[in-house]
Amino acid sequence: MLTHLRDRMADALRRATEVEQLLADPETTKDTPRLVELGREHHRLAEVVVKANRLNKAELELADAREMANGDDPDFVAEARAEVARLETEVEQLQKALLPLLIPRDPLDDRPAIVEIRAGTGGDEAGLFAGDLLRMYTRFIERRGWRTETISYSDGTMGGIKEAVFKVVGDGAFGVLRWESGVHRVQRVPATESQGRIHTSAATVAVLPEAEEVDVKIEDKDLRIDVFRSSGPGGQSVNTTDSAVRITHIPTGIVVSQQDQKSQLQNKAKGMEVLRSRLLDLRLSEQEAERSRMRKSQVSTGDRSAKIRTYNFPQGRVTDHRVGVTLYDIDGVMNGEIGPFLDAIQLANAEESLAG
Repeated sequence: MLTHLRDRMADALRRATEVEQLLADPETTKDTPRLVELGREHHRLAEVVVKANRLNKAELELADAREMANGDDPDFVAEARAEVARLETEVEQLQKALLPLLIPRDPLDDRPAIVEIRAGTGGDEAGLFAGDLLRMYTRFIERRGWRTETISYSDGTMGGIKEAVFKVVGDGAFGVLRWESGVHRVQRVPATESQGRIHTSAATVAVLPEAEEVDVKIEDKDLRIDVFRSSGPGGQSVNTTDSAVRITHIPTGIVVSQQDQKSQLQNKAKGMEVLRSRLLDLRLSEQEAERSRMRKSQVSTGDRSAKIRTYNFPQGRVTDHRVGVTLYDIDGVMNGEIGPFLDAIQLANAEESLAG
């Protein structure tokens, strides 16, 4: 095991002990946000502790088995060598399982995922394939015990879909599904093809983190409030006192004027309510613009050449071009068994991060 990987494991185990101590501290229970944050960290580190303990135990057993394999009794040596082979495999598997867990997590990974599937190039066949991908992800999500919420759905022709957008709620949903973003290519004979020719079509998948609920906090220093005399109908008090209020939000330049209420205090309260609504709308618009930018970077143009994975039905294989993994079980993959691809991509990403 690489020294830096061993160091990361030791750091994680130390942090797990610290988190347990913090959770046991009565002061922690008084800080609800901190308690929730530590609870999530404890949940993540618990898996590291279990696998690290198993790895340490397997490595000790492997050292003993190797020593016994150097003995003089042929029968005993053969049994010990078989045990060495088994333990070497177990150690390697545990190291691979630990590696992604030791890489610092993206804070977005724990969020629900917004999955967008759209038919790309290929006409009706692309729509049919987009529908196949929707069923594939639905079955994968069901196996994980997650749940989905449909956001939008647009039917295509011949039973396919133009697009489907849905939210996935589950432990680490975005962290798992984020690797599915990109262009998915299919090679097969379409149902409409009378000559039996293989066609190539594509569908795009974008996986985005759900934006958290936006709380608009307005600082007094960011406001300029001017009062002036109201104009127009409204009675004597409106026309003769400086009850109207103009509120300027300096960072954004948003200006709200309010004069419908009878008092300056009421107009200010109403103006602040309107300002909060406008700031919220602005923030959500900015988030949607960021989602659009992320989506474009993920799915490129939807062209067949910009592919991350190819589903070849005539050969019964699915190949992920990012990690060079091929599975000859296209029925299983289309039934939601995409775990091997996700595991390989996560491992490759962890190795790259560790090397960096």
